[in-house]
Amino acid sequence: QVQLVESGGGLVQAGGSLSLSCAASGSISSIMTMGWYRQVPGKQRELVATITTVGGTNYADSAKGRFTISRDNAKNTVHLRMNTLKPEDTAVYSCYAVLRPTEGYWNNYWGQGTQVTISS
Repeated sequence: QVQLVESGGGLVQAGGSLSLSCAASGSISSIMTMGWYRQVPGKQRELVATITTVGGTNYADSAKGRFTISRDNAKNTVHLRMNTLKPEDTAVYSCYAVLRPTEGYWNNYWGQGTQVTISS
């Protein structure tokens, strides 16, 4: 069984910082892209940032200049450092990975999500 487990969500004041982490575990053969999405109730899930195996990154316009995504391939982890947070960053943040389990095919896997709340 493959699992993605996030940590690091919470409540911070506007202008503050928060770091999220996600660890992929289980019988994993290989991981390609990893990333973070977020969702507000009643709205579609939206991309925050992604990172490839070799460190290529892609950010939503709302995240550029404030958020930094990184990963540790040896540990199958992905991290999101969020600075200068705004109330509109409030959402459930979920990590995802395109990976291949040792017995199976390439597919998208998602974590359960972690709540990030920014107070004004």
